[in-house]
Amino acid sequence: MITLINRFEVTGSVEEFERAFDSTSAFFAAQPGFVRHRLLRHLDRPGHYVNVADWEDEPSFRQALRQPEFAAHRAALRALSGSDPELYTLLLERAPS
Repeated sequence: MITLINRFEVTGSVEEFERAFDSTSAFFAAQPGFVRHRLLRHLDRPGHYVNVADWEDEPSFRQALRQPEFAAHRAALRALSGSDPELYTLLLERAPS
């Protein structure tokens, strides 16, 4: 499994960004290899968000990005925000016993 962590700084309307992200979320949720994601909004810095998305593997994630339909989603988000996407792999996870 891989995890995408993508930080967004919204430069446009936060309401439009949240709608555009919701649409992008629906697109990704329908792609093979998608596991789940969460969009987090910063408590003290309006317009700052973090997307944490889990994928079965990197090839599935890369294939989703190559889908022709993704171009419109990417353009909508880029028109409203800057982002810093990075891929990670799990090193340690702990939960209460």
